[in-house]
Amino acid sequence: MRQYQLFIEGEFADAADGATFESRNPSDGTAMATVARAGRKDVDRAVGAARRAFDEGPWPTMSPRDRSRILLRMAELLQRRQSDLSQLEAEDAGHTLRAASLFTIPLAIYHWQYFAEQAERLDYTEPVPRTDFPAPAWQFVRREPYGVCAGIIPWNFPCIMAVWKRPAALATGKPVVLKPSPYTPVTALELARVAQEAELPAGALNVIPGTGPVAGEALVTHPRVDRVGFTGSTAVGKRVMQLASGTLKKITLELGGKGPTLLLDDADLDIAIPGALWAVYLHSGQMCEAGTRCFVPASMYDDVVARLVEQSEMLKVGSALDFETDLGPLVDRRQVDTVKRYVQIGLDEGAKLLTGGGVPAGAPAGGYYFEPTIFGEVENSMKIAQEEIFGPVLSVIRYESVEDAVRMANDTVYGLSGSVWSRDIPRAVEIAGRLRLGTVWINDHHIFSAAAPHGGFKQSGIGRELGRWGLDEYLQVKHVHVDQTPTKEQKFWYQVIGL
Repeated sequence: MRQYQLFIEGEFADAADGATFESRNPSDGTAMATVARAGRKDVDRAVGAARRAFDEGPWPTMSPRDRSRILLRMAELLQRRQSDLSQLEAEDAGHTLRAASLFTIPLAIYHWQYFAEQAERLDYTEPVPRTDFPAPAWQFVRREPYGVCAGIIPWNFPCIMAVWKRPAALATGKPVVLKPSPYTPVTALELARVAQEAELPAGALNVIPGTGPVAGEALVTHPRVDRVGFTGSTAVGKRVMQLASGTLKKITLELGGKGPTLLLDDADLDIAIPGALWAVYLHSGQMCEAGTRCFVPASMYDDVVARLVEQSEMLKVGSALDFETDLGPLVDRRQVDTVKRYVQIGLDEGAKLLTGGGVPAGAPAGGYYFEPTIFGEVENSMKIAQEEIFGPVLSVIRYESVEDAVRMANDTVYGLSGSVWSRDIPRAVEIAGRLRLGTVWINDHHIFSAAAPHGGFKQSGIGRELGRWGLDEYLQVKHVHVDQTPTKEQKFWYQVIGL
């Protein structure tokens, strides 16, 4: 069984109190790693290391080119380890080996490469339009890093989430303290090994797995942390916002969602139907931007539902380590129980269970599995259409008009992402503009460009990640005013108070 320690100030070390926990393989329930568990003392050590790195270390004062060079070296090392990282993501987080090998780990490496390249291209100054009142001056804006950044990431996509929180901050010269989830900490710690091998300066990156109530809250409230980036549920995001307010920290929150997949009456169903299933079943639905509500024109409803069910029942549920598996396990037994509870809620509310709804027959022993599940005859007001389930459950909702579909798609507290499916691209773009969502895909779903922003409206979050918009979240603005009046008599204040 693998052994992992905390990563603080460039070195691996045990927790101050010696505490550990086991990370379990959700495919069979067995322990796959023993990991040091950070407590409050460890948080203080890690923040102290990051603070020294920012105040005294070379990383913030290093030239952008030199920072880029080290981050590119890390990208190269990640590329060499792609196969191993894919295997670990399957064992620790339950990503199917196929998805990890072809999608999640390559995507994480691509995003790291993007931020590594951007480190050299960042423009830290910009001019302010000239004005001569109240006095002529040369003015410009500088963008400077906030200081120490805390990143808190969820269990569902540990490698991608770690990348979204790390290189964007590092590219701007900011040291990072990253707290991965105790459920899936392994690939985040492997990235720490890559940092050590690439000779990232000590303290620029610190990785401390631990629980939210202990390590997470200690990070968010720590007076020497300047910025907090959190990805997770909306309920916990509200708690993070509340705790961070005590020291007025800069925060970004990427939170829950209840994404619509909106099929228009001219959609190519040979693409839209498997696309809608891809939207909801990737990683067994354990993702905030999953398309869990499928809106279908009433005239097409019966045909679409029949084809959704037929294709859903063809999918293979099984061990994440089997390359032929389509849907792997849920993260743990509690998540299985949560999904079961929502299935019962849907039945109690009057929705019609069309397929799935339970643990699949013949599932590998000890694992945490759930069938691909589809509900029909769903009303948008039902809990299964309003609350985040985080499992492979799709609600199919009929609509009479596009206006009705848009209204229902927007009728939720969430506003993270969704998709529109149509052969008429201008029409789809117009509808995308009416959806209260941070990301709208047209004829696709789950596609994340490193150069494009990601984040939510409403209770799906604050701020953006990825692209130049994500980099800007790590920089604060300083205004510099250079007066252009050479004599005292020309000063504006001389006229006001006569000094």
